[in-house]
Amino acid sequence: MATKAKQKARNKAAKDPNNHVVATNRRARHDYHIEDRYEAGLVLAGTEVKSLREGQASLTDGFAAFSKSGELWLEQIHIPEYLNGTWTNHSARRKRKLLLHHKELAKISRQIESSGMTIVPLQLYFSDGRAKVEIGIARGKREFDKRETLRRKQDERDAQRAMRYRNLGID
Repeated sequence: MATKAKQKARNKAAKDPNNHVVATNRRARHDYHIEDRYEAGLVLAGTEVKSLREGQASLTDGFAAFSKSGELWLEQIHIPEYLNGTWTNHSARRKRKLLLHHKELAKISRQIESSGMTIVPLQLYFSDGRAKVEIGIARGKREFDKRETLRRKQDERDAQRAMRYRNLGID
């Protein structure tokens, strides 16, 4: 689980005006328990960056995997071709290399070795003009976990609604 310092840093990064979120993976939060998070750079082609700046990307089917050489690659992320691109346009679902420090890669590989753990992309954004992806070390949820999460969210919504109506004096 994340410590309070990590949560503060994450909240600060989310509120930073230099960060421009391109895509979020809401399905990952529904299907997985997120254990740990990392920010990684992406190696992109020029037309991919232009397509991302237009706000086009999909993270729903994406995952990350280690290659035999120990590098981490992001797969099945859909960044559509740039409309004004020429014959040098990129392929929409190609593998993209993630940029992390060696210590982070070693830590991630140790975490993944335990059964049931995977690496999923959570958010794709620009930070100070550079494309970044937030990846999460995740454990799959079972069906009853998903139902419990939805039930808890609905209960929180109902409680907030009741308090709002109570404060307004509406019965």
